[in-house]
Amino acid sequence: MKKTFKALKFTSFLLFTILAIVACDQDFTSIESDVIGLKNFNTGSYPIPITSYNKKLDSLKINNLNASLLGVFNDPIYGQTTASIITQVTPSIFNPNFGTNPIIDSVVLTIPYFNKIISTDADGNSVYSISDSLFGDSPIKLSIYQNNYFLRDFDPNEDLNVIQNYYSNASGTINTTDNFAVTANGVINFDSQKGALIYENDSLVPSSNAIVLKTIAADGTETTERKVPALRDTLNSAFWKSLIIDKTNDPVLSNSNNFYNYFRGLYFKAEAVNNDGNMILLDIAGSGSNITIYYSSDSSVEGTDKLNGSYVLNFSGNKLNTFINNYNLVSLENGDKTNGDEKLYLKGSEGSMAVVDIFSGNVDCDGVEETAIECFKKEYRAVDENGNYILKNGSFVLKKLINEAQLIVYEDETMTVPSDDYHKYDRIYAYDVKNNIPLIDYSYDPSSSSSNAFNSKLIHLGQRITDENGISRYKIRITEHLNNILLKDSTNTKLGLVLSTNVNYVSSSSILNSKDLVTGVPSASIITPRGTILYGSNVNVPNDKRMSLEIYFTESTQN
Repeated sequence: MKKTFKALKFTSFLLFTILAIVACDQDFTSIESDVIGLKNFNTGSYPIPITSYNKKLDSLKINNLNASLLGVFNDPIYGQTTASIITQVTPSIFNPNFGTNPIIDSVVLTIPYFNKIISTDADGNSVYSISDSLFGDSPIKLSIYQNNYFLRDFDPNEDLNVIQNYYSNASGTINTTDNFAVTANGVINFDSQKGALIYENDSLVPSSNAIVLKTIAADGTETTERKVPALRDTLNSAFWKSLIIDKTNDPVLSNSNNFYNYFRGLYFKAEAVNNDGNMILLDIAGSGSNITIYYSSDSSVEGTDKLNGSYVLNFSGNKLNTFINNYNLVSLENGDKTNGDEKLYLKGSEGSMAVVDIFSGNVDCDGVEETAIECFKKEYRAVDENGNYILKNGSFVLKKLINEAQLIVYEDETMTVPSDDYHKYDRIYAYDVKNNIPLIDYSYDPSSSSSNAFNSKLIHLGQRITDENGISRYKIRITEHLNNILLKDSTNTKLGLVLSTNVNYVSSSSILNSKDLVTGVPSASIITPRGTILYGSNVNVPNDKRMSLEIYFTESTQN
């Protein structure tokens, strides 16, 4: 039988055995009963025609992500990205009683960096690393302003209880100094909505050192407390006295709605220093992030010391991560959906992604022109004496079993990067474009690690592999995704590829008013500033570097 998909026989049965083991037991237990003649089989492989092309991204949902970027990152391939934060703050206690004649001793801002423990010191204390969350090591300027723009909880243009979303506007078409967001109602300029300056640091460089706090009790006893690395500094006490302490018994401190309307939050504005900087991933949504007002007040007992207290404001309200992109090295554009692109540009924040159509166009199927997906079904599904596909218990019966399906993606080795291992820790995240969810292979992959995202989902999403010639590639396993097409008639044939530094983060961020098949992206791609370039599927790409999709199958030999 002559087909465009021509079987290539394995040279080693051992290779099939290894692939079957890697493919996990689920592949066989879920499909075995619906394959004809499984006890008598051959093995083989063939490629599937695919088309991959670029998709330029804009207007991405940027509110209430699980982490926030802050700083300036100079990508050696694309150019500069600046990330700032607008956030509400929420009192931990309403209707506070600060006592008589309260005086602020200090106001401390604490926002932990994402970190990991790498060792212990001679005293048994944890030694931390923030290298996975820090991009660059030059100083930035950080200014914190009062934000005067009200961040709504609900969208007034929608039905009751529909959340108000805010979207990125990073292209710099208005200007390249201010931070913007957009909604269905228009563009918001947060620089035009900023109030008092309450903090400024002209040379901020994040440190991986633990925060060491020492306190001395009234009897002279000293205690030491160690906390994880964090953005930690004192803020202007006079501002917070006027804002909080002086409002004792005022309704603005009685509930969250009143407070959000009274004090609309903070604007963390990052700026480059000498056109350079660093960018850090902040755990601003975590329980350890807060502003703490330390105060003292008169004791009710005459002649005794003052009473000490603290008042905590958390970052538990709305949060936005805004971006300014100055891509002066690469111009991002939408790609060629018909012929595919030679190179694929994957860039985080508001950048670019790739779309992979795994059954693109028509093929020669037994001498008849047929769509690629229909020819694929004919190749794998069993038919009855009338030539109709056999349906059993809601699934189609197969004559061939897919043991392994891999999308092979090569990295552009001509990229200008500062070192050979610059892209060592990059991960490629594949998702279902139609439904904006991870592929089914994601949930089948048992290699999860909640504490180490780089070593999580290794079977499905793999890791960057570099051979002895310096050529790097990624292998994305989509076995169950293809089986779902065969067994259940799934129509999800388009995959999205984005760059990610945290494949454990599976939430999706929508695109405002998308008029394309891509209506959202994995949120994990927004909270990384990094970028890379891959080879696409265009015929001008050399065969040994062209993106490909290979299937390894088991075939019945019974008549």
